[in-house]
Amino acid sequence: MRYISVFLFFITASIFANGHEEILKKLENELDNKEYYIQQKYKKIEILKKGLQKNIVNGGDYSLYQSYILLFNEYRSFKYDSAYYYLENAKQKAIKLEKEELINEVAINEGFILLSSGLFKEAIDILNDINPDLLSKENKFNYYSVKARTYYDLADYNKDHRFSINYIQKGNKYINKALSYVDKNTNEYWTTESLRRLKQQDLKGAEFAFEYWINNYDLSPKYYGIATSSLGYIYGERGYTEKAIEYLALAAISDVQSATKETVALRNLANELYEINDLDSANKYIHLAMDDATFYNARHRKIQISSILPIIEEAQMHKIEQQNSLLSKIAILLGVLVIIVIVFLFIIFKQLKVRNTSKKELIASYDELQKVNMHLREADAIKQEYITYFIQATSGFIKKIDRLQKSTRQKLIAKKTDEILTVLNRYSVKKERSDLFKNFDEIFLKLFPTFITDFNQLFPEEHKYILKKSELLNTELRLFALYRLGIQDSNQIADFLELSVATIYTYKTRIKSKSNYKDSFENKIMEIKTI
Repeated sequence: MRYISVFLFFITASIFANGHEEILKKLENELDNKEYYIQQKYKKIEILKKGLQKNIVNGGDYSLYQSYILLFNEYRSFKYDSAYYYLENAKQKAIKLEKEELINEVAINEGFILLSSGLFKEAIDILNDINPDLLSKENKFNYYSVKARTYYDLADYNKDHRFSINYIQKGNKYINKALSYVDKNTNEYWTTESLRRLKQQDLKGAEFAFEYWINNYDLSPKYYGIATSSLGYIYGERGYTEKAIEYLALAAISDVQSATKETVALRNLANELYEINDLDSANKYIHLAMDDATFYNARHRKIQISSILPIIEEAQMHKIEQQNSLLSKIAILLGVLVIIVIVFLFIIFKQLKVRNTSKKELIASYDELQKVNMHLREADAIKQEYITYFIQATSGFIKKIDRLQKSTRQKLIAKKTDEILTVLNRYSVKKERSDLFKNFDEIFLKLFPTFITDFNQLFPEEHKYILKKSELLNTELRLFALYRLGIQDSNQIADFLELSVATIYTYKTRIKSKSNYKDSFENKIMEIKTI
């Protein structure tokens, strides 16, 4: 259990800077793991039961007595019925052994377990039958401690000033006797001294004692739970609600981790949370406290919790009714808002429909305009290139004619007819047409640099066009180059390419039949982009 006490120490050292919300989150996490800690408790009990079985077979009466006491101690704050069962077995062995010290030890433990279950009269009767003069120093301390706590718990349970004052006085008498039988530098001393100050209404003194105990001693989860629970109660009584919640939550965490069911931490925590109107948490914790009291069979705890539980539940129900009323009003308001929203949505939908129609028309017009602009830019580029070319070509052609005319005239005057024929033979119509095609091809590919690639993409692999090394375009490509430029009249194309119109039709038909787009081939040609 030591790792639990280390864990709790670090919580104590660091948690308060963050307020009670943080510590309640840690408590919730531990409550989620509650079943795990209970299973760990049962594993320890199972180990002790196996030891008991071995002693039943092979051990003597004293070994059995020790096994029963170990099981009693494991159950004493966990489950009353089981604790009492094993204590009764231990009593039988103590009687059989005829050892007065063991019989008295069992009686003291019986007094403790009876008061823990709320059987105060029975506890007092058992304790009154013990002769303290026959007890060891340790058992005298235990005896007077249990007797003091019996009267203190009876006073808390009674709540009637006419009787409780007498119980407290008796408790004070026995607790002072208990302190005379314990060493000062022990956990037992400080838990008893702190309780003495608390029950004598010395709240500041009790606060100091509990804090001194926590800060200077290595506390087991059992003692840590007692110290923090008591500090939580003290802070609550003094009006420090925030600190009360924090310390009570720490105590509840310790109780969960040690699987302690006989506890008041959760009950007092629920009460403090109720005071600050945290009804959800208060309701949850008061029911958990009732579950623990029922599991342990602590009668007085169940009665104490029952006095608080209806108040918290009623407040919770009132809160829920208020929330439901508010939700109803909100639902009505939302219904009205929904109707208004639907009306507005209908109006907006109509407006959007009109707007979308206009937008679509505008987009269509814009797209059309873009296409027109693209065609205009394309036409302008083509016009610029080819006008420049034909101006240069025409100018060059005129100069050639002028030179030929002058040369021919001179030679005619000089009657050099042979030289005239020589000059005329220098000019080849075939070469001039070849130069014309070359210049056309260069200008076209400058305007449409991807034409050949794009053109070939319209055909399957086996029908793609592969040009000769010296070719820029061949006749088939040139035909559709003219088509792409907008020259789509077969007669004009035939004149330019020096072919017949029938040949042009044949070329077109054959090329289209090989393509992947027989029905839209011309459209695909026109989609080839310029630079």
